[in-house]
Order: sequence, then structure tokens, then C-alpha cells
Amino acid sequence: MSEHATSLQPTCFDHSLGRAGQRSRHALLKVAMAGTMNGLTAESRGRVEDYLNDKFQSVSDLENIDSLLAKVHEQQELLRKQLVDARGDHEEAEAEFEKESAALRERATKHEADQADIARRLQTLTASEVSDEAIARFEEPMQRLRRVEIAEHYVRTVQQAEQLDEQARRHLTDNPRKAVRAYQAVQNLAQGLDASQPAAEGAAPHLLDQISNASKSLFEHIKNDLETKLRKTLENINWPKDGLQLLGKPFEDWSQYTTLLLELQEPSLWVHNNGVLAHTAQEPAILLPLVVMVQPLAQRFRYHFYGDRPTNRLDKPEYFFRHTLDLLSQYSAFMSDCLQPVLDARIREDDRLDLVYTDATSAFITALLPMLSAKCVSVLPHLTSQPQLMSHFVREMMLFDTELQHSWAYSPFPGPLSDWKGLTWDMLSKHGYFEPWLKLEKDFAVSRYQKIVDSQESRDIDYDGVEAGRTKPTNGAIRVNDLLETITDRYRNLSSFSQKMRFLIDVQIAIFDRYHMLLNEHFQVYRSSAHTAGRLISGQAAGQALGLEGLGTLLKIFGSAEYLERKMSDWSDDVFFLEMWEELQDRASTNTGINATVGQDLSVEEVASKTSTTIRNADEILESDGGALFDETTTAYRRLRELSESETVRLLQINARNALRPLQSVSVWASLFTVSSDITQMPPSSALDSFNQTMTPLLEFLAQVLAPGPLRRVARQICYTVQEEVYDRLLMRYNFSAAGAKQLKRDVIAICTTIDHSIKMPGEASRHFARLNDAVTLLSLPIRASGKTTSGPNTADGDDWGFDEEGDTDNGTLDAETPADEDAWGLWQAEKAIFADNASARKALESMGISVLSEADARNIVRRRIEVNS
Repeated sequence: MSEHATSLQPTCFDHSLGRAGQRSRHALLKVAMAGTMNGLTAESRGRVEDYLNDKFQSVSDLENIDSLLAKVHEQQELLRKQLVDARGDHEEAEAEFEKESAALRERATKHEADQADIARRLQTLTASEVSDEAIARFEEPMQRLRRVEIAEHYVRTVQQAEQLDEQARRHLTDNPRKAVRAYQAVQNLAQGLDASQPAAEGAAPHLLDQISNASKSLFEHIKNDLETKLRKTLENINWPKDGLQLLGKPFEDWSQYTTLLLELQEPSLWVHNNGVLAHTAQEPAILLPLVVMVQPLAQRFRYHFYGDRPTNRLDKPEYFFRHTLDLLSQYSAFMSDCLQPVLDARIREDDRLDLVYTDATSAFITALLPMLSAKCVSVLPHLTSQPQLMSHFVREMMLFDTELQHSWAYSPFPGPLSDWKGLTWDMLSKHGYFEPWLKLEKDFAVSRYQKIVDSQESRDIDYDGVEAGRTKPTNGAIRVNDLLETITDRYRNLSSFSQKMRFLIDVQIAIFDRYHMLLNEHFQVYRSSAHTAGRLISGQAAGQALGLEGLGTLLKIFGSAEYLERKMSDWSDDVFFLEMWEELQDRASTNTGINATVGQDLSVEEVASKTSTTIRNADEILESDGGALFDETTTAYRRLRELSESETVRLLQINARNALRPLQSVSVWASLFTVSSDITQMPPSSALDSFNQTMTPLLEFLAQVLAPGPLRRVARQICYTVQEEVYDRLLMRYNFSAAGAKQLKRDVIAICTTIDHSIKMPGEASRHFARLNDAVTLLSLPIRASGKTTSGPNTADGDDWGFDEEGDTDNGTLDAETPADEDAWGLWQAEKAIFADNASARKALESMGISVLSEADARNIVRRRIEVNS
């Protein structure tokens, strides 16, 4: 709003509009505003007009004009004040800028004057007219001056180191703590020089070498002196004998010298790297006090386990491993009660040392390990040619590592090495004994496997080797599995993933593959002999290949393959193999490409072909949580099991068909001989003797070997074959009288009884004979008079065949006298209903309890009755 607008005070406005009314006030306001906006720009006028239109949209809005003008005036005053402040800030900033610009110009002028003065001095000093030539002549004296300054710093550094060295040696007798402090200063000086070398591009190698040598010499001097004093205190406290003196001055001296040795060692273990402690050692560090304390224990160890002592035996490595564990048990209390407080005191003095010191017992174990490592290194060369001793030695090493980790919770210093790989890894990997050990283990396992498969009893079925309800494997399969479980124990405690995978693939899976090849060879030999051409080549009789002997061969293959397949599935759920599988997946997912590896000398392709091809797509399998370590081997055994099961079914089907042929040649099915009304009193056909004699021993043997699941699968296929043979080749080829139909029904019941009794599963055959049972039921319907002709064959209304001409209906549908249940149906009632139409046939079949046969099948079966054909 402009000043003209704000000058319109409410009182004047009201006076000019007093009698004109609200309408004239609104018009006059617009006139006044129009006059006020004449001095504004077009944009400002538009904004003022929009503002007025927004505030005065009706005549009643003019009543608020006084308050609106007061508010506008207040805002105008505030804006005017802000404008004044802004102008003041602007003027102050301009003044500051001018001041800084003047200072900068003054410094530039002074710099130019100084540069000119330097050029004049150089010209005067070098008698040169050109400043560049003067600078070149001046460089050599400046370099000499810099070398003098560097030499001075060198001398000061050397003097400082010599003074600290002299101070340390002087105080070593009267005040060892000051000597240690002086050494720490020398060590810090050496470490500081070493850390500055990269930035200085190795400018002072001689100085660094001199200070480092001085530090090492001083360290050895102080260490030897303190170790000598510590040995004396150990004698005073009676270490390492029984009855330690842990009171009075001897124990105080032990604590003092132990602390000083720890302080002396700390700078050599850790250095400051940008204020952060960094470890310099690659192996677990042995604390200096424990080096001294372990010396008498190591001497005792060498006395017992070196030389010609009876305790030094190659076949008894457990002697010195157990001796070491006994030392831990004997002195762990001293370490916890005496050494641990010393370590805690050092940590309290500098909390960063919490990263340095682990528990005292772990430190004691670290001090004992070198004597064990030396012993192992001395023994192993003598064992490489003795497989059993080598295997036993490595096993004892792994048991020792497990004992340290689980029973003693061994966690060596420093923190990054807390995941200790063990003495076994040290011997096998660092000293190169893994390959010789693996070869010995593989040769031993293969020789044991060969003895198993070569023994005659390995081919026999072991009926007691598995729990009831399981398929019975051969003795060989059980013994091979036991061998493989023993092999698992041989490498279960290895800490290296690569070593475990090598052992798994080269030994365990290799034996699995060998046994699979053996079973497959037996299967191929059987399959060739089970065919005519193969029998002609081998000279084998059909009875051998397709009889009980052939079935035994197939069941041995099936049982062995199924047993090992199940064992591999159980192994895949074992924690040990699950951890290996998860780590294998992780490594495969992080190492991709053509030459990707999952371990040392283990390519992804090689491992995938032996374990599971899913690791080639490790990302997908991690998401789906599928796959297992023995996938490929399990698949091979499963395929062999399925093939042997299929061949077993084929063998039994051939025998079943051959055994039923005499039944198909019986010619009495259409005879009108008299039979008993009670079908259970009828004897089976003599032609079934062949079936009973052939199938009973086969099925009984099958039931002895197979578990219920595969037994039901095989029995179902045999029942389907028998049903097909009887239905298609007998029932649908011959005509049957009522007596013949009953005889057939009795024979079918006898077949079911034979099968059920042989496999010891009552009702199993009937479940799979549904089609045959329905067909026999329909075929053996009795001849009953229908409706009014119930008096017999000599009645006036029917003939001797039981036909009832008056009972026939015109449309062929069931009449009101149709039987309501299965037992009431007769042949003629069924014939009428089945041949009437499909709806009538379906209803009749449902009433008779026949659910498998179709209407067409039912008509074909009814036509087999000679009474209907007549």
C-alpha cells in the first residue's frame, strides 16, 4: 500500500460518506483507491486491486475498513523499519569489503616489494643479472644447510636413544620399573621412525636401523635380567612343585617381575596406528612371564617323551597329549588365582589392553603349545609310511584340539586369532602333512571297502541289521555304511573347510560311487540274463534268472540301494554336514565365474558334480532353501533302486502270467455240472496249483525283505497283472455256465488268499482286484425266476431256463419288482436292466454294488453266460 492509501483515515472517510449510505461508500472507496494507484506500476496496481477485491467482496465488508487500514499501516511501518535495517547492513558490508580490499592490496604490494628485494639480494650475492640464475646458484648452499639440519636431527635422535638406553641400564638394578619405562620410550621412538618412513620415502634407513638395533639390544638385556630374577622368585615360591608358597615377599617379588615383563613386552606386541592399537604378530603371542614358567615343564616333557623312555611311543601319542591336559588341570587354579589378577591390573591401568590379554588359562595353554608342536613335528615324519599309526596320531591331535576348545574354552591372544584353527590344522596345512595323511586314509578306506565287498557274507541279506518295518539290506551295504560313518569321525573335527571337502569328495563320496558301480554291475548282469539273448550267451537257465535266485539278486540290489539312500538322507540332516552345506553355498554364491572356486584346489564345477549341481545357482538355492550335500550320490542310488524295483515287478509279472496259463486252458467253464450252493465249500481248480507253487515262495521271500511301502507297490502291480490275465485272457474269451462262473469266482478268491497270505497283508489283493471282483460277481449271478414265475422250471408261466415272457415290459426298464439289494439280483433281472439302456444299466450296477465296470463292460460280461447266449 502506498502512502496515499494509508492517509485515508477512517474518520475522514466516514464523514464524507455519512449520508450517502453504504452503496455510495463503496463507490467512493473505489474512486479514492483509483486516485491513489495512479503513481504505482502496473504490477503493483494489479496486486493492490486483487487485494481490495479479496477484502471487499460485499457491502458488509466496508464495515471492517477501519481495522483493515490500521493493520495495513502497521505492516507498512514494519516494512519501513526492515528496509532501514537492510540499508544499514548493506552499508556496513560495503565498508568491510573496502577495508578487506585495502588490506589485500597492501599485502600484495608488500609481497611484490619483498620479491623484488629477494631478487636484488640474490643478484648481489651471486653477482648475476638474472634472478633465475641467482636461484640456481643459491640452491647448492641451501641443500648443504638442509643436510646440516637433518644431520643435527639425526644426532639429537641418536643422543636421545643413547640417553634412554643408558638410563634404562643404570636403573635396571635399583629401579627396574624406570628401566622398563626408558625402554618403552626407545621402542616408541623406533616405532615412530618406522611409521614415518613411507611418508619420507625411506629417507633415514640407517637411523632407523640403528635405533631398532638399540631397542632390540636393550630389550634383550632387560628381558634377560628380569627373567633371571623371575626364575629366582619361582624357586622361592617352589614352582612348579607341589605346595606353592603364595604368601609373603617371594610371591610379591613374583608379581612384581611378572608385571615388569608384561610391560616390557607390550610395545612389541602392539603399535599405535593413527591412534588405534594394531597387532603386529601373526601367531598367538606367548607372554614373557609364562615363557619362564613353562621352561621347567618343557624340560620334564622332553625327559618323558623324547629318547628311549617307555613313555615315548609312536603308537601312543595320547600319552603326551594327556600329559599336557594334566598340566592344565594341575596349574589352571594358579593361573586363575594368581596370574589373572596381574593381567586385570594391567587392563585397569590402560583399558586398551583389554584387547591384548585374554584369560590367564588361555595364555598358559598358548605357552604350552610350542612344546607340543615341536613334538608333533618330530614324530610325523616317522608315521607317513605307517597308515594306522598316522591315522591314530591325527585323530588324537583332533581330540586334543576339541578338548582345548570345548572343555577349556581356549581363546588365544590376540582377538583376531580367537578363532583358533588347532594344532591339527597347523600340522596338516603349515607343515604339509595333509596330502600324505589324506592318501593314507583313502588307501586304508579303499582296502577296508575291498575286503567288505570281497567277503562272501557281504552278499547275504541281513534280516536283523535294521529295525522292523524296514527293507532288509545286504551285510555288505551295512558294513559299507559303518565304514563311511567311521570315515566321518576321522575328519569331523578338522577346522579347514577345504580339507573337509577334500576328505568328503576323495574318500567318502568316492567309496559311495564305488559301491554304486558294484551294485549297478550286478544289476546289468542280471538284466542281461533275464532276457533270452543274454541267457543264451551266459548259458544260464530261465529258472535261475526269473526264479527265486533272480528275485534274490534284485532284492539285494534294491535293499542295499534303498538303505544307503536313506542313510545319505539322514546324513544330510546331521549338523556337521548341514554346516558344511551352508558354508559351501556361501562360498559358491560369493565366487562366481568360469574359474570360480570354493576352497583350495576345489573348483565349483568339480564340487558340484560330486555333491549337488544346485551350487551352480547358489543364489536361487539359498532363497528356496533346497539341495543337500549328497544330492548327486543320492540321485544315483535312487535311480538304481527304482530300476531294480521295476525289474522286480517285471520278474513277478512274468511268473504270474506263466503260472496262470494252465487256468486259461481249462475247458469246463461252460459245463453244466452241479456245484455246491456254498462257494466256500468248493475246491479251487487244480490248474491253480501251478500259481500257488510258483508265486507263493516268490511273494513270501518278497515280504521278508521289503518294507510295507515298497511291498504294497510291488503287490499292486502283481495284482493288476493277475487281474488283466484273468479278465482279458480268461473271462472275456470263454463262455460260462452258472457252475463255471461259480468255479471262476472260487478260483479268484483262492488267488486273493494266496497273495494275501504270502505277503502277510490281509485284504491287499481284493483292493486291487476291484474290476475283476465286479466282473466275477456279475458273471456268477444265479438264475432266479422273476415276478410271477417263482414256482420252478415246470410252471406254466415259464420254461426250464427261467424266462418270464409276461414279466417283460415294453420299454425294457426296471419294473416295480426289481431287486433292491445285491443278493436279490438274478441273472435275468440283471440282463433285462443292463441291456435296457444306459440309465437302467447304471442303476442296476449301483444296486448290485458294482462301481468299476462301465455299462458296455457289464453287457460284454453278461453275454459270457451261456444261458444268455442260448
